[in-house]
Amino acid sequence: MATKKTTAAAAEETMVGLVIPPIEKKTFTVKVVGDSSLIVHKWSEKAKKEMLTKQMKQASAGKGAKDPWADYCDSMYWLTKKPDVPTEDDIANARFGFPAKAFKACAIDAGYQQGIIPKKTTARGAFHILGEMVEIEGQPQIREDMVRVGQGTADIRYRGEYPEWFVVLTIRYNPRAISVEQIINLLNFGGFSNGVGEWRPEKNGDHGTFHVAVEGE
Repeated sequence: MATKKTTAAAAEETMVGLVIPPIEKKTFTVKVVGDSSLIVHKWSEKAKKEMLTKQMKQASAGKGAKDPWADYCDSMYWLTKKPDVPTEDDIANARFGFPAKAFKACAIDAGYQQGIIPKKTTARGAFHILGEMVEIEGQPQIREDMVRVGQGTADIRYRGEYPEWFVVLTIRYNPRAISVEQIINLLNFGGFSNGVGEWRPEKNGDHGTFHVAVEGE
């Protein structure tokens, strides 16, 4: 009497003779140039500690006096070692970065919003921007903004701003899934409609916009 094949046996039989080609991975670099200033706002250790204290319902000593210069220095992603008390010379000679994943998220979100890619998950697996941080080429300056926080309370924020900037992205991709031209187009769409950093178009602002450099830039 014939017996029904188990799911595992059927799957094993299907795999016999199946040829799975190796993944072809290629890498290229691209320069991204800012069209508007980039505003950065890294979570400081002080802010994270205050948040954790509140979430753990521990007694808080209360907020200390605001220190604009310290807030500015803490808002940036230091690639070189951050001094305990940075000076203007330290800022001028330091190297700063920005999260690489922000550029990928920006490109994929814009492509999905524009109907260029049907699923975000498909594009996420098709290319990767290497490294946790990309170095920002440009000189930061302190920026002061009035903001609204919980229940409309006003506050003053001091953050780093790069009036002129560019970054170089190293991108690894699967040419069977996506082409260099398609990645560049996604970056350009993202740079125009979404942007990166604080007060970007995606968050109702006009900062952090960019484009992929053309020949001569």
